Amino acid sequence: MATGKRGLITAAVTVVCAVTVLAAPGTAFASQTRTPAPTPTTSASPTPPAGKDLEAVRAKLELLYHDAAVATDAYNAAEEKTERQSAQIVELAKHIVKGQARLDELKDRAGAAARAQYRSGGLPDEAQLMLSDDPQEFLDGAGRVIQGQRATKGLIEEMTRTQQDLEQYAKDASAQWKKLEASRKAKATARKKVERRIAAAEKLESRLEKEEKERLAELEKEAARQAQTTWLDSGILDEIHGKASEQGRKAIEYATAQIGKPYEWGAEGPKSYDCSGLTSQAWVTAGHAVPRTSQEQWKQLKRVDIKDMRPGDLVIYFDDASHVGMYVGDGAIVHAPRPGRTVTIAGAGSMPILGVVRPDA
Repeated sequence: MATGKRGLITAAVTVVCAVTVLAAPGTAFASQTRTPAPTPTTSASPTPPAGKDLEAVRAKLELLYHDAAVATDAYNAAEEKTERQSAQIVELAKHIVKGQARLDELKDRAGAAARAQYRSGGLPDEAQLMLSDDPQEFLDGAGRVIQGQRATKGLIEEMTRTQQDLEQYAKDASAQWKKLEASRKAKATARKKVERRIAAAEKLESRLEKEEKERLAELEKEAARQAQTTWLDSGILDEIHGKASEQGRKAIEYATAQIGKPYEWGAEGPKSYDCSGLTSQAWVTAGHAVPRTSQEQWKQLKRVDIKDMRPGDLVIYFDDASHVGMYVGDGAIVHAPRPGRTVTIAGAGSMPILGVVRPDA
């Protein structure tokens, strides 16, 4: 490696310090919504439609909160990456410091050998051996020469390996640093989008009169009731007979114990949650780690048919997997709906179902 001890240690310490700054907690994680995969061309400064058509307002709010949910999932994914990449950089920095210390030790040993040779008149062991007049000394010296040659060769080989390791660690740290920077930028971009969408939704709602807000809440409930009724009328509940696993029961106990706590994008407890923050923490508590975001839960966990789902399974919603709830049985889920709402029980069919995944398959 071209740099010396001071440069490597300084670089390692700088890396660790920088990682600490970049990994400082922002918000946390999320994914939520109440609308089938709409287009992402939502205005950031919405105005209530002419005549304040509450149905149009409801649709507009769903679109805004959906966009916020998608951006929240992106934020969560970036946050997860920054934590993982930060940990990897810290480990590489430790390897660099440890490797440099080992290289210094090897260099000291090589220096000691050189100094010993200088004290013996500058002649190598082989030359001193050949000039010896004592046969016994010659025989004893021959063994020492062979041992010395092996030790020297081993020392040189270890120094070379250590030097190569240090160079590789430095390259890996540089690559991870670039990835960390990219994840940090993605996280910041997603955060801004979430905040803009939520602010736009809150601004739209703030323009409504008290009676209009109450009516709007009723429209939301009615839409959910109709969707759930349609889902139940399909007869699907007659086909669902699965029983929760032991871990599934623990996950349900955790999730339902959070009922009434507020939704907060990026949060994973214990005081507030977003949708995937609730489901991931419930399963972690049950002893089984799952991906942090609803989209990754959909991608990575085993999928099961709706008719085969059992309590504890995760129900993924909307075409873009932007929301998730936990099935608790009897056609219901527990979930963290959206900003301004709390963790609650809802009909499993009250939103468009994309599919079902099983964490403990």
